[in-house]
Parts: sequence; structure tokens; C-alpha cells
Amino acid sequence: MKTLARLPRAALVMALCAALLGGCGRGSWRKGGVPGSKPYTVRGKTYYPLKSSHGFVEEGVASWYGPGFHGKTTAGGARYNQNGMTAAHKILPLGTAVRVTRLATGKSVVVTVNDRGPFVGDRVIDLSRAAATRLGMMSKGTARVRVQSIEAVPQLRKDGGMEGDFYIQVGAFTNKANARELVNILARSGHKGRLFFGGNRLWNVQAGPWPDSESARRMLGAFQALYPRVFVVGGP
Repeated sequence: MKTLARLPRAALVMALCAALLGGCGRGSWRKGGVPGSKPYTVRGKTYYPLKSSHGFVEEGVASWYGPGFHGKTTAGGARYNQNGMTAAHKILPLGTAVRVTRLATGKSVVVTVNDRGPFVGDRVIDLSRAAATRLGMMSKGTARVRVQSIEAVPQLRKDGGMEGDFYIQVGAFTNKANARELVNILARSGHKGRLFFGGNRLWNVQAGPWPDSESARRMLGAFQALYPRVFVVGGP
């Protein structure tokens, strides 16, 4: 095998470029400059990472990546470990903890975003092999999921329940007036509501709070009759 020192100058440059790209796992994320914070371009499309994950919720297709990237450098600078509970996302701040719920089964996992991607079709998140295994999506390779940022770490009670402020996500709107009207409807029904512009770039309407997750979940049925896609979130 030829060593780099013996290669012609042009071939040496090409070899070095290939080595750099091969070592960064999701290679093309580096085109934007500073890892994880500045805009970057992949396949002609520019992505603008969010400054905050506050209120971020989205639904879409999840995929996973494993052996081919294991041990390579992630966008966050660490080595990718396919057995860790991590994920790649195009715009969430690196280091963000998110709950990923498989919509077909209700199973969920908590992962930390430490990489950029996926850049294939309509996929919204790339899970580690371990996370995908826990969601039971290895055989098919993809699954529809909900991705929700985790902004507060509730306290664990002695009985195993969780303490903290919990809300029910009722709706998300591009138009603030429509979101405000839903808050008013909740109020007329006797429910407190809050309105805020979240990391999903929508006006989010949430009912609550409740002091623990069990209380919030018991109220889901009352809201699902009118708002089928409601779910419980932990709030700051």
C-alpha cells in the first residue's frame, strides 16, 4: 500500500480531504463553520440552528444510524457511540435532551442531541442504534415519532411519581390570534392556559399546570374528545 508521503501532491490533497470527511461522521455539517451554532449548508440547503429548544415539538419520521458511523466524530465533537442514548437533529441546539415517542406504540426514549442530520427525505431525527432498538424500530428502519424538548428535570417522589409543573399541549398555531382564542376557550371551560412562542416556531397553547405527571395524564381523556393530538409536557 502506498503511504501518503509517496503520493503525488494532487492525490495527497484528495486523500487528506477524504480522511477529514470520513472522520466527522455527519461530514457536511462542518460547511457552516462553528460546530452546532452557526448556519450550515448540506446538499445546497442551508440550515439555521435554533438558539433555544424552549417549547420545541414536532412529528415526523425517525431513522437510525449505527455501525458505519460508530467511533467517528459527531457535530458536538464527541465520538459517536451507537450504544449510547443520543441522536442527530438538523436544528436543535447541541446538548438538547429530547423525548422521542413512537406514535404507533406509545413507547418513548430520552436522548441527547449531539450530532447533525438526518439529511434524507422528510426524516426529522436520526437515533442511535440503542435508542432505535428500545423503540422497536430496527426491523423496519424508520418510524413516525414525536420529538419533544425536555426543559425541566422533575423530582422523583418516594412513591415513584414525578413532581413539577406539568401541562397538556392542546395546540400550536402560526397565527397568534388563533392561539389566543384557544386560550380564551380553555378559560371559558374552567381551564387555565398559557401561550408562548416556542422553539418549534409556533404559538403553543397549553392547559395547566398540574403538580405531577399522573394528574396531568388523568386529564388527557377530557381534552382528547376535542383535541385528539394532545399530550403531556413538563414545563419550567
